[in-house]
Amino acid sequence: MGSTSAENNGSNGVGRRDLIKRSAALGLISVPTMSFLSACASSDSGSDKKATAGTKTAKNPLAVNATAPMEFVLFDGGFGKEYAEDAVKIYEKDFPKAKVKFSATQKIQSTLQPRFNQGTPPDLIDNSGAEQMDMGVLASKKQLTDLTPLLDAPSYDDPSKKVRDTLRPGIVEMGQLDGDPVWIMYYAYTVYGVWYSQKALDSLDEKYPETWDQMLAVCAKAKKKGMAGWTYAGKYPYYLPFSLYPMIGKVGGREVLDAIDNLEPNAWKHPAVKACFEAYYELFKKGYILKGTPGIDHIQSQTAWAQGKALFIPNGSWVENESANVIPKDFNLAVSAPTGIDSSDKLPFGTIWASGGEPFIVPAKGANAAGGMEQLRIMLSEASSKNFTSKVKSLTAYNGGTTGITLTPGLTSGVAALKLAGANVLNPRLQDWYVQLQKEQIGVAGLGEMMAGRATPAETIKKIQGYADATAKDTSIKHYKHQ
Repeated sequence: MGSTSAENNGSNGVGRRDLIKRSAALGLISVPTMSFLSACASSDSGSDKKATAGTKTAKNPLAVNATAPMEFVLFDGGFGKEYAEDAVKIYEKDFPKAKVKFSATQKIQSTLQPRFNQGTPPDLIDNSGAEQMDMGVLASKKQLTDLTPLLDAPSYDDPSKKVRDTLRPGIVEMGQLDGDPVWIMYYAYTVYGVWYSQKALDSLDEKYPETWDQMLAVCAKAKKKGMAGWTYAGKYPYYLPFSLYPMIGKVGGREVLDAIDNLEPNAWKHPAVKACFEAYYELFKKGYILKGTPGIDHIQSQTAWAQGKALFIPNGSWVENESANVIPKDFNLAVSAPTGIDSSDKLPFGTIWASGGEPFIVPAKGANAAGGMEQLRIMLSEASSKNFTSKVKSLTAYNGGTTGITLTPGLTSGVAALKLAGANVLNPRLQDWYVQLQKEQIGVAGLGEMMAGRATPAETIKKIQGYADATAKDTSIKHYKHQ
């Protein structure tokens, strides 16, 4: 997995938000061992202690057995445990005779693999972190519960609305691996884009640039004031797609990103890809990238940016929490959708990448799957969503939950960016479908080399198309397609 250990075990320590967000968002996960893969294929002996169904009522639409125990295992990462413990208290209040066992661990796979083997997994798992289990394997071995009943159940707050109708764009689709069943509920919601200090932009007397000519002009102005236009995680250049992929989608349309995700032949040779690669390469050629960027990691690049050495950085919304100790109080953190090329772009300015993180699963062989789904239904209520957002500076999959709570500058900006995007929210899937292709090949070997000036856009496109073709032909890799 290349730089996984270097990135997650640096001086900042494991367990901070970078660990979970990156493991969910970038697939920094240990490759499941063969014992795990075969374990998942183990016999269907399972637990004989399945809870009998309860009585279905308006308040109990999933027919949870009111006296059955429920077990919930949470990944113990940067989001902490409190939000989940608070949601468990609501479950206990709703089902006072049910005993809930709640625990948190960073070792999801090593703790839970033996229990999947024995057919006695918990009822709800936050499957995240460095020991995230391979959800494609779990689903294919029939180890997961289809969450469609949860999605079709009345929402916790409003019985006239189904749970699925209260979720943010892309959440349901992300939980699907092959066709209709929804195996995963992504609970956190990440906004990706170009992050900057509104104060720094104001000091240049500039607005966020909407076209590439404007972007180059802003960078030229910043350079005159001794500030680089851009920096990024040079050691982990798979951060560049956070703004580059939605730019490609904006320029060429959603179907260009879909073709890339589907590993279609020549998908990377689309004119929109060429235009965007050339635009980014221009930042290098004109000297608008912070000197030394190719050699620094995510923390170093974010620190330099927070110190005002560079104006723009491609990142996800975890950056606010991750860099809280270096971002000045008057920084006025903001995020924008990527700058486009010009008015001929297919989609309007505001087109952004946002998607789910923090995957929750309900094991098929848990004793109380209905209880696990009910706990998720509670977590997807407005109150639980607000509680999460106010405690951990992140949005949830619930489409709302921000009124009446004080939002941090980055969150405020993220909410505004989503509002501006409207229906133009993109969700490229390469990073959760093809981890190695996205990280090591497109990121490090492709974009990293191009942005360091060691390869031209044309050479880079050819190289990346080759990697994509090889992935498409590799029968040992499970392939996915947009439905």
